[in-house]
Amino acid sequence: MKTNALTITNFGTSQATNANDIRGLKPPIEIPNVWLWVWVILGALALAAALYAAWRYWRKKVNVPPILPMIPPHERARQKLQAALAMINQPRPFCILVSDTIRLYLEERFNFHAPDRTTEEFLHELKATDRLLPDQKASLGEFLSVCDMVKFARYEPELPELQALHNSAVRLIDETEPQPVVAPENAPLNPVNS
Repeated sequence: MKTNALTITNFGTSQATNANDIRGLKPPIEIPNVWLWVWVILGALALAAALYAAWRYWRKKVNVPPILPMIPPHERARQKLQAALAMINQPRPFCILVSDTIRLYLEERFNFHAPDRTTEEFLHELKATDRLLPDQKASLGEFLSVCDMVKFARYEPELPELQALHNSAVRLIDETEPQPVVAPENAPLNPVNS
């Protein structure tokens, strides 16, 4: 016959030995919020992008040269002709500068292609236009012919002839500069469309 043996364990003594082994309560473990880190990183990237864009805008603003007012062709030509007077004792450079100034002025003012053409080509083109008066065309033809003789044929004009060339160039600019538009006295300054 078999007997069932019952094992009895004394819990009291085992608890007593484990009672000295009890440790204090641990604080709760914080579970990291992943979305908080995503928003912090996105915010930092947005701030960095905004700072970079502001820096680029500031650099572009600093590097932009100031816009200078447009000087009309007749004023620029007058300034160059005035500067040419300093070289009046050197006929060839003087005539080159005065001739180039007038050619450039005519191109800017009347859209002639004077700097790109020979004197003969330019004078031929000039005959077909009515933008200059006949006496202005004749004066310009003489002016360019004398300048070409100085530039290419080594002609050495005297000081009075160089003064006459300069005066001829100034006179052409004076005669062909655009006249300012004057508003009628009765016209309102700021017209309002009705």
